[in-house]
Amino acid sequence: MTATLPPLTIGTRASQLALTQSGHVGAAIVEGTGREVELVHVSTHGDRDRISPLAQIGGTGVFVTAVRQALLDGTVDVVVHSCKDLPTQPLEEITLASIPAREEPRDALCARDGMTLEQLPAGARVGTGSPRRAAQLLRARPDLDVVGIRGNIETRLARALGDEADLDAVVLAAAGLQRVGRDAVISELLSVETMLPAPAQGALAVEVTTAALHGGTAQTAPAWFAERLAAVDDPATRAAVTAERALLRTLEAGCSAPVAAYAEIADGELSLRALAIRPDGSHVVEGTARVGFDLAEDDASGTASIPFLLGSELAADLIGRGAGEILAAAKA
Repeated sequence: MTATLPPLTIGTRASQLALTQSGHVGAAIVEGTGREVELVHVSTHGDRDRISPLAQIGGTGVFVTAVRQALLDGTVDVVVHSCKDLPTQPLEEITLASIPAREEPRDALCARDGMTLEQLPAGARVGTGSPRRAAQLLRARPDLDVVGIRGNIETRLARALGDEADLDAVVLAAAGLQRVGRDAVISELLSVETMLPAPAQGALAVEVTTAALHGGTAQTAPAWFAERLAAVDDPATRAAVTAERALLRTLEAGCSAPVAAYAEIADGELSLRALAIRPDGSHVVEGTARVGFDLAEDDASGTASIPFLLGSELAADLIGRGAGEILAAAKA
């Protein structure tokens, strides 16, 4: 008789979006192995405090720390995060094992009557909980009244599209809306020229303990575990995300800072564009960098990799042109 294989346990926040993301990733990891997936709900500080601005309650790591602790405690085998929430400083005990193929990186405007950003009336009230989005909205439309909001996807959508809506529009990550089947509410996908995304937006991060990849347990023997994690990883997404997160790390800015970055591979080059912007949108320092890059030959991770160096160098250029002052003022 063949023994029943135990399920792979995945630590995740309990929001609809987090559960959907974790379920899809878990299914991809165990595909063809005969194992099942068990999602373990973990409550984070960011979930418990849904009112305060993210920067006020901790910013970087506010949705990650408790989930990571469940991994370190051995409560779960794997954790899945939105990659843009992940702190840029690595932990020795944890390995970023997989970055699946990125979905839509752009931000989405969800407006009453299907209006676009250009069509919103003067003084329109637009909601977002992101300083990066708020600043770029004001850069594009200084006349807007940008309102800080928090909450899950449905809570935020209701502010603009619900029966008791008090806003004209809200801005959310398009990938999140698509993952939970709510992309029909998008009235406009904002171009990267208008709204440059957050570093790693649209990508997911799969973390495991470093020990599980090398020593293994009854649940996660290294051979099958490492093989399945590698199968889920997308090298092109990892290269782009590595460049974007390296820029964020060099700027010493957290996920709630008014910083944007987007990298992509095309025609044998890895290109990265980024900006730091004042919260009121009145001043921006931006730049673009590119380098020859071959996915078949070049390493896409690590601090000596081409993507990491590209991100670090562009960040240094932005700092030299005043980005540090912008970020310091935003923290004050």
